[in-house]
Amino acid sequence: MNALMTPLMMIVRSGEIDLAVYRWPHSAEKPTLVLVHGYPDSASVWDGLANELGDRFNVVAYDVRGAGRSGKPKPVSAYALPQLVADLKAVIDAVSPAQPVHLVGHDWGSIQAWEAVVDDTLRSRIASYTTISGPSLDHAGHWLAERLRSKEPARIKQALRQLAHSWYIGLFQLPLIAPTLWRSGLAKHWTSWLAWREGVSTTPSATQASDGATGVKLYRANVRGRLGKARPRATDLPVQLIVPLRDAYVLPDLTEDLQRWAPRLWRREIDAGHWVQLSHPHEIASWIAEFAGFVDGRQYNEYSE
Repeated sequence: MNALMTPLMMIVRSGEIDLAVYRWPHSAEKPTLVLVHGYPDSASVWDGLANELGDRFNVVAYDVRGAGRSGKPKPVSAYALPQLVADLKAVIDAVSPAQPVHLVGHDWGSIQAWEAVVDDTLRSRIASYTTISGPSLDHAGHWLAERLRSKEPARIKQALRQLAHSWYIGLFQLPLIAPTLWRSGLAKHWTSWLAWREGVSTTPSATQASDGATGVKLYRANVRGRLGKARPRATDLPVQLIVPLRDAYVLPDLTEDLQRWAPRLWRREIDAGHWVQLSHPHEIASWIAEFAGFVDGRQYNEYSE
């Protein structure tokens, strides 16, 4: 698509909070695509990708709780994965009550989407899942534990490298440091940092300080409890795994056992950093469309070259 489309915003109620949901032009003939953003982003991180896909899908994105224009509950417990899955269910019920949706998640959006994919509550409401740079915390917990207990130096090294690249997760467990950094100036320099570190250009967000400060509750509510008590959680849904090979946070090694938990797995690799939907929107859009089309039995010629 060439002309930039502006989405319409609607409010969806989920429990005690309101979610800001953005819908690009809809048609009853098109399948629905739901995009879930990560940290410290808001739904606007998907604008370029939505513009690529809007003529083939009913594209929907939403500000997850704590981000953008959505509600920001104060308790850390309000950001636990079951609450996030309930939010996703509320969005799907509102935008596609009769048909399953194609789900795409990035970073923490991918982590919470995994929770929905392996849970019976929403399994019948999801037609396919594309995961980018965000593992299931249960899958990651098994991966780390098996390598740290291994007698093979190469496997132990894999785990130690991933832990070193996840240093910020420990920092985020502290209640004040990260929020203070975001509110004292980090938000003003975030787009510059992305341009320098990731090579991507993005528009400054009016809610960036709040998104960063509040979003650390996702880590505090979920990471320690899940990684230390990982459960064997699998899905029979079709899953597309997109692996940015230069991801500085989720190393490609972390995804190598995924077929164990998702046997209907399609894996694609791309020479890109963490925010691949910003740096390579056309490539990612083409893969999402091709995969969803394959699952639906449709054919999108311009995306199948």
